[in-house]
Amino acid sequence: MRRFWLLFAQTVTIALALYFVYGALRPASRVQQLGSQATPVPVVETASSSLAPGSYRDAAARAMPAVVNILTTQAPKRSAHPLARDPFFKRFFGDRTPGNDDDGADDDLQNSLGSGVIVSHEGYILTNNHVVEGADEIEVVLADGRKAPAKVVGLDPETDLAIIRINLDKLPVIVLGQSEQARVGDVVLAIGNPFGVGQTVTMGIISALGRNNLHINSFENFIQTDAAINFGNSGGALVDTRGNLIGINTAIYSQSGGSVGIGFAIPVSTAKTVMEAIIKNGHVVRGWIGVEMQDITKELSDSFGLQRSSGAIIAGVVRNGPADKAGIKPGDILLKVEGKSVGDTTEMLNLIAQLPPGEKAKMTVLRKNREAVLDVVVGKRPIPKDPSK
Repeated sequence: MRRFWLLFAQTVTIALALYFVYGALRPASRVQQLGSQATPVPVVETASSSLAPGSYRDAAARAMPAVVNILTTQAPKRSAHPLARDPFFKRFFGDRTPGNDDDGADDDLQNSLGSGVIVSHEGYILTNNHVVEGADEIEVVLADGRKAPAKVVGLDPETDLAIIRINLDKLPVIVLGQSEQARVGDVVLAIGNPFGVGQTVTMGIISALGRNNLHINSFENFIQTDAAINFGNSGGALVDTRGNLIGINTAIYSQSGGSVGIGFAIPVSTAKTVMEAIIKNGHVVRGWIGVEMQDITKELSDSFGLQRSSGAIIAGVVRNGPADKAGIKPGDILLKVEGKSVGDTTEMLNLIAQLPPGEKAKMTVLRKNREAVLDVVVGKRPIPKDPSK
């Protein structure tokens, strides 16, 4: 009996030893598989043709072929634009030829760089007025490497937009989006040729809508974005995540000349209206009534005892102009144009500009706390003079 228990103990000892030895020698892969039940191991997927999460390559691929580089050549002259050397607002004039010093007294031609967007199969290209204004020669370089000379179809300095045209076949055309549906926080892509390095795509969001009173253009309704845009991007495309055009990049806010995340684009709704007018008439026709305007401030409201803080004060009236003939006087407050409320001078300017010249428009004014509706025969807004001449 004692021998039996001795053999039993030896058998158990050998069995336990084999068990522990086997456990120590198990493959590492088996340990990982067991461990994955409690702590999942990240799965590495192989590359596929499907769109990667967070990628906007399809949008970029749709828009990039229609964005072009614009090279202009012109005789050197002193820039008369009041913002040309402003440290806060920098236009995208691009690089100048070496040797052109600050006083503009260079005898060589100046080469300027910008961008543009092909908007029709007939060769029309939308860009900024300041990219091509005053150019003696314009050359367009497509994304596929083709080059062609361009001619100016028309300029609109008051919105800083221009239409030029090239004669090439099989042109890629961008799809015009709906800037009215854009919202703050939407992802956008800026496409252009910054500093002449080649076509570049940057990403950001819409930071603000309806920016005005920046004193860049006469008519302002900018889309603000933090997508990186720099010199040479001017006239390039701001597109949504489907690759549709929603704006034309036109200016940046910068103290250094480089991007600090505050850029401005002209909405495609404005660009489309200007483009159609230029293609049809060669220029944009806008309404005008001949008044000087001033926003209602709290100080003015208190000073005149006004009961309102919206509207635009008529500060001056052009003699024998449309407003003068209709009976509008200095001191009147313009409240409505064709039934649409006037919040400030920017709204007033835009509403009047949309009126067709030669037709009557009803305008509601406040005079001595009494409202009156006057019929004004709208005139044609004078074309602004070129400050460089």
